[in-house]
Amino acid sequence: MANRLNMLPEDCVSTILSLTSPADSCRVILASSSLRSAAESDIVWGRFLPFDLAYILSRTHSQINFSSMKELYFQLCDSVLIDGGRKSFSLNKISGRKSFVLSSRALSIYLSNEANHWTWSTHSASRFSEVIELKSISSIDIEGRISTQDLSPNTTYSAYLIIQVSDRAFGLDSIASEISVSMNECSVSNTAYLCPLDEGKQLLGSLFYMNRRRMMEKLVVEGDGKRPSKREDGWMEIELGEFFVGEEGEEVIMKLMEVKGYQLKGGLIIEGIEVRPKC
Repeated sequence: MANRLNMLPEDCVSTILSLTSPADSCRVILASSSLRSAAESDIVWGRFLPFDLAYILSRTHSQINFSSMKELYFQLCDSVLIDGGRKSFSLNKISGRKSFVLSSRALSIYLSNEANHWTWSTHSASRFSEVIELKSISSIDIEGRISTQDLSPNTTYSAYLIIQVSDRAFGLDSIASEISVSMNECSVSNTAYLCPLDEGKQLLGSLFYMNRRRMMEKLVVEGDGKRPSKREDGWMEIELGEFFVGEEGEEVIMKLMEVKGYQLKGGLIIEGIEVRPKC
């Protein structure tokens, strides 16, 4: 293939490669020194960048300096803050599809400005200037919204609540939370716990509080009882659900609620909600 492409003018090679993918172009760069210039051209990497690139750059928290479309592409793959630092944006390195993280400040959180219930603070592991930590409350209601116009079309996305659980946490696993992702009149619901599974604690709870736990489980919708999973950045995430982005612009509503158990809880740290293409 490389020998055939070498017979073509460089701009023709660039046009052909622009119809492939970022991963394919990177393979050509590594495999053929004679085609490297064509594979690194702005024709190729400009095609891999989002169609609304100018709008995205206008939303960045600080100016991005770049000398080529390829350099800009990989800068955006590393995540940049937008919308006054309340959200972050990134591209998937392999596919070029968009991802967003809505910070806790960009979410609607019940009583989030009540100092008796929640506290805002900095966190060394967060990409944002602030995260929110639950002090003590009986009801949790977290909601995030995003327009599909901001996302890559013809793509299945998943939404994830990004959290940590402090050492002084309490009451977070007494009853499952209800989670949902809604778009138009279509809504998919499930259940999830806010703590990773602790088998010792679960056994103790089954011995002393089984009747109460069964009574509380009847209060929520039936679901899988998902548990948080670890992320590479040191946080944990709970998948709230998935949705498909078509050609038309629609609003997606992502929610986690625990409002039926009336159990005091605390120690939950929320960084935000991530919306990323499903692998």
